[in-house]
Amino acid sequence: MAVAGIEGLKIMPTGGALGAEIRGVDLSEPLPADAVARIRQALRQHCLIYFRKQPISERNQVDFTRHFGKPVEHVRKQLDRPIKEIFLISNLKKNGQPIGALSNEEIGFHSDLSYLPQPGTISTLYAVELPQSGGGATRWCNGYAAYDALDDGLKARLRGLRAVHRHSVEAQNRPYPVSHPLACTHPETGRKALYLGPHLTRYVVGLESSESRQLLDLLFRHIELPRFVWTHHWRIDDLVVWDNRCTMHRREGFPSRERRLLKRTQVFNDQTPRE
Repeated sequence: MAVAGIEGLKIMPTGGALGAEIRGVDLSEPLPADAVARIRQALRQHCLIYFRKQPISERNQVDFTRHFGKPVEHVRKQLDRPIKEIFLISNLKKNGQPIGALSNEEIGFHSDLSYLPQPGTISTLYAVELPQSGGGATRWCNGYAAYDALDDGLKARLRGLRAVHRHSVEAQNRPYPVSHPLACTHPETGRKALYLGPHLTRYVVGLESSESRQLLDLLFRHIELPRFVWTHHWRIDDLVVWDNRCTMHRREGFPSRERRLLKRTQVFNDQTPRE
């Protein structure tokens, strides 16, 4: 059901901390410019958008991603695949080798690729196979709301502070510490958002170890407060799009015996995050 314009397009906010469902479009077909503009605006407004019942191909997913920037091959290598911009998130194996990344364990809050000097901006994730148990749900934190809720004293304390982000797999890291502001200004909205998460954020530059740990633990607890978090319970053929510059996300674990396969595309930043 392709839209001829924006008449059939509906934006349905989740009513939670962030997110909106987009209805009335067929992502297997080219979208008109007015529909694309409205979808992009919905992403800016809601930080995350999702589409249900979209039986799309890998090429469809890459083409749709182009509306938000240039999709590129992920920095982590995977088995050879026909469309390089597709990155597999899966616990499945082929000939004893993992076909994708992240297996089945719980993954704490993070922003995609924040361990790089120019981190990810927009990510898309498409559900192909899901655990029968319903595990593997993904939670997103609204970084704008989390920052806005800080008291003025803590906001002043964060001013000028940067934190080092580092991947647990050393080969993924740059040979030098990569740091970003604890509170970043979104280049399109001009709003400040907290930019940190326990999965990749290691320490605050310039603080003693104990003070750094105390501050980070305080902020980690803060971003996980229910009023800042919304959970997506996946269904087959869901496509979720989110802005890494104003959100953090985490994945719940699921039994290793169950199958989970999602396909991701990634748009990278062309500049470093700024305070």
